Amino acid sequence: MKVSGFTFVRNAIKYDYPILEAISSILPLCDEVVVAVGNSEDDTLELIRSIASPKIKIIQTVWDDTLREGGRVLAVETDKALAAISPDADWAFYIQGDEVVHEQYHTTIRQAMEQYKDAPDVDGLLFKYLHFYGSYDYVGEAARWYRREIRVVRNQKGIYSYRDAQGFRKGNNQKLRVKLIDAYIYHYGWVKELKAMQRKQQDFCKLWHPDEVVEKYQAAAAAFDYSGIDALKRFEETHPLIMQERIARKNWFFDHEPSFNALRVKDRLKLWVENITGYRPGEYKNYKIV
Repeated sequence: MKVSGFTFVRNAIKYDYPILEAISSILPLCDEVVVAVGNSEDDTLELIRSIASPKIKIIQTVWDDTLREGGRVLAVETDKALAAISPDADWAFYIQGDEVVHEQYHTTIRQAMEQYKDAPDVDGLLFKYLHFYGSYDYVGEAARWYRREIRVVRNQKGIYSYRDAQGFRKGNNQKLRVKLIDAYIYHYGWVKELKAMQRKQQDFCKLWHPDEVVEKYQAAAAAFDYSGIDALKRFEETHPLIMQERIARKNWFFDHEPSFNALRVKDRLKLWVENITGYRPGEYKNYKIV
Protein backbone atom coordinates (compact mmCIF):
# COMPACT_ATOMS: atom_id res chain seq x y z
CA MET A 1 0.00 0.00 0.00
CA LYS A 2 1.30 3.44 -0.93
CA VAL A 3 0.04 6.60 0.77
CA SER A 4 0.68 10.17 -0.36
CA GLY A 5 0.02 13.09 1.94
CA PHE A 6 -0.86 16.51 0.58
CA THR A 7 -1.44 20.00 1.88
CA PHE A 8 -1.15 23.67 0.93
CA VAL A 9 0.10 26.70 2.81
CA ARG A 10 0.73 30.42 2.42
CA ASN A 11 2.01 32.95 4.97
CA ALA A 12 2.38 30.29 7.65
CA ILE A 13 4.62 32.49 9.79
CA LYS A 14 2.47 35.59 9.45
CA TYR A 15 -0.64 33.70 10.58
CA ASP A 16 1.20 31.45 13.03
CA TYR A 17 0.06 28.18 11.49
CA PRO A 18 1.27 24.94 13.12
CA ILE A 19 2.16 23.73 9.62
CA LEU A 20 5.33 21.92 10.69
CA GLU A 21 3.37 20.02 13.31
CA ALA A 22 0.57 19.30 10.82
CA ILE A 23 2.91 17.80 8.23
CA SER A 24 4.98 15.93 10.82
CA SER A 25 1.84 14.37 12.28
CA ILE A 26 1.05 12.47 9.07
CA LEU A 27 4.61 11.75 7.91
CA PRO A 28 4.76 8.33 9.66
CA LEU A 29 1.69 7.23 7.68
CA CYS A 30 2.85 8.52 4.29
CA ASP A 31 5.42 7.55 1.69
CA GLU A 32 5.54 11.16 0.52
CA VAL A 33 3.91 14.46 1.45
CA VAL A 34 3.28 17.05 -1.25
CA VAL A 35 3.26 20.63 0.05
CA ALA A 36 1.92 23.34 -2.24
CA VAL A 37 3.63 26.51 -0.99
CA GLY A 38 1.88 29.64 -2.21
CA ASN A 39 3.46 33.02 -2.88
CA SER A 40 3.98 34.34 0.65
CA GLU A 41 4.92 37.57 2.40
CA ASP A 42 7.17 35.71 4.84
CA ASP A 43 9.66 32.82 4.85
CA THR A 44 7.09 30.04 4.54
CA LEU A 45 9.02 28.35 1.74
CA GLU A 46 12.19 28.16 3.84
CA LEU A 47 10.14 26.94 6.80
CA ILE A 48 8.84 23.99 4.78
CA ARG A 49 12.31 23.32 3.37
CA SER A 50 13.56 23.01 6.96
CA ILE A 51 11.63 19.75 7.46
CA ALA A 52 14.33 17.09 7.57
CA SER A 53 12.59 14.34 5.63
CA PRO A 54 13.17 12.96 2.13
CA LYS A 55 9.42 12.35 1.95
CA ILE A 56 8.66 16.06 1.48
CA LYS A 57 7.89 17.17 -2.07
CA ILE A 58 7.46 20.93 -2.48
CA ILE A 59 5.65 22.60 -5.36
CA GLN A 60 5.48 26.39 -5.57
CA THR A 61 2.19 27.99 -6.53
CA VAL A 62 0.67 31.43 -7.08
CA TRP A 63 -2.71 32.10 -5.55
CA ASP A 64 -5.42 33.71 -7.67
CA ASP A 65 -6.39 36.59 -5.37
CA THR A 66 -9.28 37.53 -7.67
CA LEU A 67 -11.21 34.50 -6.43
CA ARG A 68 -13.30 36.28 -3.79
CA GLU A 69 -16.33 34.05 -3.45
CA GLY A 70 -16.86 31.22 -1.01
CA GLY A 71 -13.18 30.66 -0.28
CA ARG A 72 -12.81 29.02 -3.69
CA VAL A 73 -9.06 29.70 -3.90
CA LEU A 74 -8.50 27.30 -0.97
CA ALA A 75 -10.00 24.44 -2.97
CA VAL A 76 -7.97 25.42 -6.04
CA GLU A 77 -4.74 25.24 -4.05
CA THR A 78 -5.79 21.92 -2.51
CA ASP A 79 -6.37 20.50 -5.98
CA LYS A 80 -2.90 21.62 -7.09
CA ALA A 81 -1.34 19.61 -4.27
CA LEU A 82 -3.59 16.59 -4.93
CA ALA A 83 -2.65 16.62 -8.62
CA ALA A 84 1.05 16.47 -7.74
CA ILE A 85 0.98 13.25 -5.71
CA SER A 86 2.48 10.06 -7.13
CA PRO A 87 0.11 8.41 -9.62
CA ASP A 88 0.72 4.97 -8.09
CA ALA A 89 -0.46 5.98 -4.61
CA ASP A 90 -3.46 4.06 -3.30
CA TRP A 91 -4.60 6.75 -0.84
CA ALA A 92 -4.16 10.50 -0.51
CA PHE A 93 -4.04 11.84 3.06
CA TYR A 94 -5.08 15.48 3.28
CA ILE A 95 -4.11 17.72 6.18
CA GLN A 96 -4.68 21.46 6.49
CA GLY A 97 -2.16 23.85 8.01
CA ASP A 98 -4.00 24.14 11.33
CA GLU A 99 -4.85 20.44 11.73
CA VAL A 100 -2.82 17.78 13.55
CA VAL A 101 -3.25 14.01 13.90
CA HIS A 102 -2.59 12.54 17.34
CA GLU A 103 -0.10 9.67 17.20
CA GLN A 104 -2.50 7.49 19.19
CA TYR A 105 -4.63 7.17 16.04
CA HIS A 106 -1.88 6.13 13.61
CA THR A 107 -2.60 2.40 13.97
CA THR A 108 -6.35 2.88 13.51
CA ILE A 109 -5.84 5.00 10.39
CA ARG A 110 -3.35 2.61 8.79
CA GLN A 111 -5.56 -0.39 9.52
CA ALA A 112 -8.53 1.35 7.89
CA MET A 113 -6.50 2.20 4.79
CA GLU A 114 -5.36 -1.41 4.54
CA GLN A 115 -8.86 -2.76 5.13
CA TYR A 116 -10.57 -0.64 2.47
CA LYS A 117 -7.74 -0.36 -0.08
CA ASP A 118 -9.40 -2.84 -2.42
CA ALA A 119 -13.01 -1.95 -1.60
CA PRO A 120 -14.38 -0.18 -4.72
CA ASP A 121 -17.42 1.17 -2.88
CA VAL A 122 -15.25 3.20 -0.47
CA ASP A 123 -13.98 6.56 -1.79
CA GLY A 124 -12.44 7.78 1.44
CA LEU A 125 -12.20 7.81 5.21
CA LEU A 126 -14.19 10.10 7.47
CA PHE A 127 -12.56 11.53 10.59
CA LYS A 128 -14.02 12.95 13.79
CA TYR A 129 -13.00 16.45 14.89
CA LEU A 130 -11.98 18.39 17.96
CA HIS A 131 -12.06 22.17 17.45
CA PHE A 132 -9.90 24.02 19.98
CA TYR A 133 -10.92 27.56 20.80
CA GLY A 134 -9.34 30.40 22.74
CA SER A 135 -6.51 28.26 24.10
CA TYR A 136 -5.39 24.65 24.02
CA ASP A 137 -7.57 23.95 27.05
CA TYR A 138 -11.04 24.30 25.50
CA VAL A 139 -12.95 22.76 22.60
CA GLY A 140 -16.12 23.95 20.90
CA GLU A 141 -19.26 22.13 21.92
CA ALA A 142 -22.01 23.79 19.90
CA ALA A 143 -23.43 22.45 16.64
CA ARG A 144 -21.73 25.30 14.76
CA TRP A 145 -18.55 23.18 14.71
CA TYR A 146 -18.52 20.48 12.05
CA ARG A 147 -17.88 17.19 13.80
CA ARG A 148 -16.73 15.05 10.85
CA GLU A 149 -14.88 15.52 7.58
CA ILE A 150 -13.07 13.51 4.91
CA ARG A 151 -9.30 13.55 5.19
CA VAL A 152 -8.24 10.40 3.31
CA VAL A 153 -9.40 9.94 -0.28
CA ARG A 154 -8.77 7.29 -2.88
CA ASN A 155 -6.21 8.34 -5.48
CA GLN A 156 -8.41 8.34 -8.54
CA LYS A 157 -9.35 10.79 -11.24
CA GLY A 158 -12.47 12.80 -10.67
CA ILE A 159 -12.06 13.45 -6.95
CA TYR A 160 -11.67 17.17 -6.20
CA SER A 161 -11.70 19.66 -3.34
CA TYR A 162 -15.17 21.05 -2.66
CA ARG A 163 -16.16 24.68 -2.07
CA ASP A 164 -13.66 26.20 0.43
CA ALA A 165 -11.59 23.00 0.79
CA GLN A 166 -13.49 21.60 3.74
CA GLY A 167 -14.17 18.30 1.99
CA PHE A 168 -14.20 16.49 -1.35
CA ARG A 169 -16.57 15.40 -4.09
CA LYS A 170 -16.25 13.49 -7.36
CA GLY A 171 -17.52 13.49 -10.92
CA ASN A 172 -20.63 15.58 -11.41
CA ASN A 173 -20.84 16.95 -7.86
CA GLN A 174 -21.34 13.55 -6.23
CA LYS A 175 -20.71 13.07 -2.53
CA LEU A 176 -17.98 10.58 -1.67
CA ARG A 177 -18.84 7.22 -0.16
CA VAL A 178 -16.84 6.95 3.05
CA LYS A 179 -16.16 4.86 6.12
CA LEU A 180 -16.28 6.62 9.49
CA ILE A 181 -13.20 5.67 11.52
CA ASP A 182 -12.49 6.09 15.22
CA ALA A 183 -9.79 8.74 14.80
CA TYR A 184 -9.78 12.47 15.41
CA ILE A 185 -8.34 15.50 13.67
CA TYR A 186 -7.25 18.16 16.18
CA HIS A 187 -8.15 21.53 14.68
CA TYR A 188 -6.15 24.45 16.11
CA GLY A 189 -7.34 27.21 13.78
CA TRP A 190 -8.96 29.17 16.60
CA VAL A 191 -5.98 29.10 18.95
CA LYS A 192 -3.74 32.08 18.30
CA GLU A 193 -2.45 35.16 20.07
CA LEU A 194 -5.15 37.87 19.92
CA LYS A 195 -3.51 40.13 17.31
CA ALA A 196 -2.45 37.22 15.12
CA MET A 197 -5.98 35.82 15.24
CA GLN A 198 -7.48 39.15 14.25
CA ARG A 199 -4.95 39.56 11.43
CA LYS A 200 -5.81 36.16 10.03
CA GLN A 201 -9.56 36.80 10.28
CA GLN A 202 -9.24 40.14 8.52
CA ASP A 203 -7.16 38.78 5.65
CA PHE A 204 -9.18 35.61 5.19
CA CYS A 205 -12.34 37.67 5.01
CA LYS A 206 -11.07 38.72 1.57
CA LEU A 207 -11.42 35.14 0.36
CA TRP A 208 -15.17 35.19 0.94
CA HIS A 209 -16.41 38.79 0.71
CA PRO A 210 -16.21 41.98 -1.41
CA ASP A 211 -14.09 44.96 -0.36
CA GLU A 212 -16.86 46.88 1.36
CA VAL A 213 -17.55 43.99 3.71
CA VAL A 214 -13.83 43.50 4.38
CA GLU A 215 -13.33 47.19 5.21
CA LYS A 216 -16.17 47.10 7.70
CA TYR A 217 -14.73 43.99 9.36
CA GLN A 218 -11.20 45.37 9.47
CA ALA A 219 -12.38 48.47 11.27
CA ALA A 220 -14.03 46.41 13.97
CA ALA A 221 -11.08 45.69 16.25
CA ALA A 222 -7.29 45.61 16.56
CA ALA A 223 -7.33 42.31 18.45
CA PHE A 224 -9.65 39.32 18.37
CA ASP A 225 -12.26 38.95 21.10
CA TYR A 226 -12.53 35.31 22.13
CA SER A 227 -15.35 36.00 24.56
CA GLY A 228 -18.04 35.96 21.89
CA ILE A 229 -18.50 32.19 21.96
CA ASP A 230 -21.62 30.19 22.76
CA ALA A 231 -20.48 26.88 24.23
CA LEU A 232 -17.13 25.36 25.20
CA LYS A 233 -15.98 22.44 27.29
CA ARG A 234 -12.62 21.88 28.95
CA PHE A 235 -10.27 19.50 27.18
CA GLU A 236 -9.11 16.87 29.67
CA GLU A 237 -7.12 14.53 27.40
CA THR A 238 -3.67 14.78 25.80
CA HIS A 239 -2.48 16.75 22.81
CA PRO A 240 -0.29 15.17 20.11
CA LEU A 241 3.35 14.87 21.13
CA ILE A 242 4.37 16.97 18.14
CA MET A 243 2.35 19.86 19.62
CA GLN A 244 3.86 19.80 23.11
CA GLU A 245 6.63 22.33 22.48
CA ARG A 246 4.30 24.79 20.75
CA ILE A 247 1.74 24.50 23.54
CA ALA A 248 4.39 25.08 26.21
CA ARG A 249 5.46 28.27 24.41
CA LYS A 250 2.07 29.64 23.43
CA ASN A 251 -0.69 28.53 25.75
CA TRP A 252 -1.68 31.99 26.96
CA PHE A 253 -4.33 32.60 29.56
CA PHE A 254 -7.92 32.21 28.42
CA ASP A 255 -10.61 31.49 30.94
CA HIS A 256 -14.11 30.28 30.24
CA GLU A 257 -16.75 28.91 32.55
CA PRO A 258 -18.08 25.77 30.81
CA SER A 259 -21.26 25.82 32.86
CA PHE A 260 -22.12 29.14 31.20
CA ASN A 261 -23.15 28.30 27.65
CA ALA A 262 -25.00 31.01 25.76
CA LEU A 263 -26.93 28.63 23.55
CA ARG A 264 -30.41 29.26 22.26
CA VAL A 265 -33.09 26.87 23.45
CA LYS A 266 -33.21 24.95 20.17
CA ASP A 267 -29.42 24.60 20.18
CA ARG A 268 -29.48 23.31 23.74
CA LEU A 269 -32.05 20.75 22.62
CA LYS A 270 -29.86 19.69 19.69
CA LEU A 271 -26.88 19.27 21.98
CA TRP A 272 -28.96 17.22 24.43
CA VAL A 273 -30.16 14.91 21.64
CA GLU A 274 -26.62 14.47 20.35
CA ASN A 275 -25.20 13.69 23.78
CA ILE A 276 -27.90 11.07 24.41
CA THR A 277 -28.18 9.45 20.97
CA GLY A 278 -25.10 10.44 18.96
CA TYR A 279 -27.40 11.93 16.32
CA ARG A 280 -27.07 15.63 15.47
CA PRO A 281 -30.38 17.09 14.19
CA GLY A 282 -30.02 19.12 10.98
CA GLU A 283 -26.34 18.24 10.50
CA TYR A 284 -24.79 19.14 7.13
CA LYS A 285 -23.08 16.10 5.64
CA ASN A 286 -20.77 16.45 2.66
CA TYR A 287 -20.42 12.67 2.35
CA LYS A 288 -22.30 9.36 2.34
CA ILE A 289 -21.37 6.88 5.07
CA VAL A 290 -21.39 3.31 3.73
